[in-house]
This record gives sequence, structure tokens and C-alpha cells, in this order.
Amino acid sequence: MSDKAGFDKKLPHIVVVGGGFGGLELLKKLRSAEVNITLVDKHNYHTFQPLLYQVASGGLGADSIGYPYRLIFRRQKNLRFRLATVDEIFPEKKEIATSTGSISYDYLVLGTGSTTNYFGNKEIEKFSMPMKTIPDALNLRSDILQEFEVAVNRQKISEKEQHMTFVIVGGGPTGVETAGALAEFKSNVLPHDYPELDPSLMKVYLVEAGPRLLAGFSERSGENSLKYLKNMGVEVLLDTVVEKYDGTEVSFKNGNKLASTTLIWSAGVKGVMIKGMPEESVSGNRYKVDSFNKVEGTEGIFAIGDAAGVYSEQLPKGYAMVAPVAMQQGQLLAKNLINLINNKPLKPFVYSDKGSMATVGRHKAVVDLSFWKFGGFFAWIVWMFLHLMLLVGFRNRVVVLINWVWNYFSYERALRLIVRKYDSPIKEQPIPSKD
Repeated sequence: MSDKAGFDKKLPHIVVVGGGFGGLELLKKLRSAEVNITLVDKHNYHTFQPLLYQVASGGLGADSIGYPYRLIFRRQKNLRFRLATVDEIFPEKKEIATSTGSISYDYLVLGTGSTTNYFGNKEIEKFSMPMKTIPDALNLRSDILQEFEVAVNRQKISEKEQHMTFVIVGGGPTGVETAGALAEFKSNVLPHDYPELDPSLMKVYLVEAGPRLLAGFSERSGENSLKYLKNMGVEVLLDTVVEKYDGTEVSFKNGNKLASTTLIWSAGVKGVMIKGMPEESVSGNRYKVDSFNKVEGTEGIFAIGDAAGVYSEQLPKGYAMVAPVAMQQGQLLAKNLINLINNKPLKPFVYSDKGSMATVGRHKAVVDLSFWKFGGFFAWIVWMFLHLMLLVGFRNRVVVLINWVWNYFSYERALRLIVRKYDSPIKEQPIPSKD
């Protein structure tokens, strides 16, 4: 393939792998720069991951949180998009091998993001449901609806309950928000859509290995989220570690077991690594980068976001793998790349933590700011406004706002379509009766 088609070949070529939050900010800041840019991504759209759980629970359509790259950058003359996966990096040749051919670069930016971390448990990886991408969310939505359809046709109470029990593992923002969404589904949708089913048979469990929810938030926010979830009927299991899951039963390290055909895994993430980088450049599934986000042991290669590890005595585990870190790294790296090209000094990256927030459900959210920590209705309004403004594209903001207003006044999730059947490895096998 021609990797510089339509470009001024005299200008430096920046190749960006991944159009997540960090990559998007980087590309926007380079809009007027005298450089050639190639964005490579395995999807042709940017995903607004904080709202994936709403797609999974039927509150939003997939196109509400995805936005095509070619539409985002249609007026950016210095950028080309390539739909491809990157198979290997050749630092010595300044070239990457992709599924559609090789691309040479002068500067390479790795914004590959993260993927679900199962911590080596192959059984859980096989049978659980992840939620990192739009296809994951659509699979989960189909699975949730299919479970109710199966439960309708089961005769024994134990089998109905098994199909109506949802276990979410991981007490971070994703786990808390997903548990809250399912609890609202139980209250607002189940009685109307499935009158044959007893709503009391539906159980939502949130399992956290640590002593509290939202470990990265303040103690107050963790306590508030726990209180909100319990009031919504969610069973919260703290200091509880999942050991096994075979698709029908969850086994905990404390010896307890729970019958369920749906386990949602949100207990951890790890950076997406690409073959070819020197061993000294990688640590703990993240690229080791210096204060300018340059990957150690390489020339002209940078990493941002979840894939980048900025390690120091103050940050032994690096910065948190959250969107604000990636966005700030992308913004600064754009300036530093221009400075590097023009032989000007680079500015080191220092993260400015502007706060954290998570929603639990209707009128319930928690917000941590440096000067104020609060929860409840006002926090819920703040959460909605910020997420609405962060969405890419005016159309998406309007569609999401309309859906939220509809869900608010109608007390139901608008999109309950099994567009494509989700086939779990265990679903076709008979489920043993416990009666």
C-alpha cells in the first residue's frame, strides 16, 4: 500500500496507532501542523467507553457512543485514516507491519489503549462477558435479554433464578455503573416486558476483592455508592475473590458458590502491546515512557494513555488508566512533537487531576473534586452534563440527550433488541437442575 498517498513527502510523517481519548486529542492538536499524519485503528470509529454500560443495558444505541474517524477528520487535510490491525513494529527500519501492508514513519505514537485483564484465569476468560468495546456491549445486551427469554420457558424456580442472576466482578466505576443499570432494569423494565416472571427472582451481585467500592475515589464516595446500590437491591460482596466460573456457577475463594449463567468481568485491564518492541521498553503490560512520553530504548516512538507507563518513586504503578490522563498526554505530546521537529525544548508531562465521578442510577452519582466531594441528585446532573459534552459529534450529543430524557420520563430502557444472537460456550449445554 502507498503509506504517503496524497501527502507532501517533504514533511515528517507521524503514524498514530489507536484513536482512543489520547489519540483523538493528539490528532486534533496537530490539525494545523505542517506534518503528514496516518491514523491506524482496527475500528473505523472512536468509542466513548464511559457509556458502554448503557448500550449493554439497552439505554443507548451503539451509534450513540461511536463516531466515524473519517467524519471526525474530514476537514483535516494533513491526516489519512487506515482501517487495519498492527501486527509488528520494526523500530530499526521505522516501519510498522499492518494487516493491509507496511507503513513507514518518522515518529510513531502508540495509543493502543487497554484490554480486559483476566489475570491468567483461562476459564473466566472463556465464560465471562467483558465490556471494553461496542461489540462487547452488544453481546452483553443480547445475552441479558436472551437470559430472560430462556427463564420464561424454564419450569423450575432454581433454573429461572439461575438465568436471572447477574454477577458483576469489579467494584470500580464500570462495575458500579453496570450494577446500577441492571438494578434499574429489574425495577422499571422486567415487570412490564416479562409479566410471566417474578421480579424477585432477578438478582444482581457486585463482587469486589477489596474492602470498599471505587478504590480510586474518596472514602465518602465509596460509602455513598455502596449505600445507593444496596438501596436499589444490589447484593454487594466486599473482600470476595472469584476463583472459578464454568458458565453456570461462580466459585469464590471463601468456599461460597453462586448459580448464574452471566458473569460480567470488569475487574481489571492491561495495556495492549504490539510485537517487535525491545524487552527493556515494556513493563507490566505497558510501555515504559519517560516524562516526555518517549518509549525507553527507542528513537522516535512515543506512547500515551493506558498503554503508557510513566514510572517513578512517586508513581510505582504509573498513572491510573483513565481517560483524563490519556487526553492530557495526547494534548502535550502534540506540542512536544512540533517542538521536536523544530528543534525546540520539550515540556515534561505532569498530570493535573481534575477529579473523578461515577453514576449509580437515577438521581444517584458521586463526584470527587479536589475542593469538594459530593453525591446524590446534583452529582448526577454534573455527571450527565460532563459526559454529554465529552461525546464526539453534535448528533451523538442530541441522540444521547433525547434517549436520557425518554428513559427518565418513561422509566424504561428504550432499546431492547436482540439484533444478533449471542452464543456463549455454555448456553447450548443443558443446565443441571438443583431442585
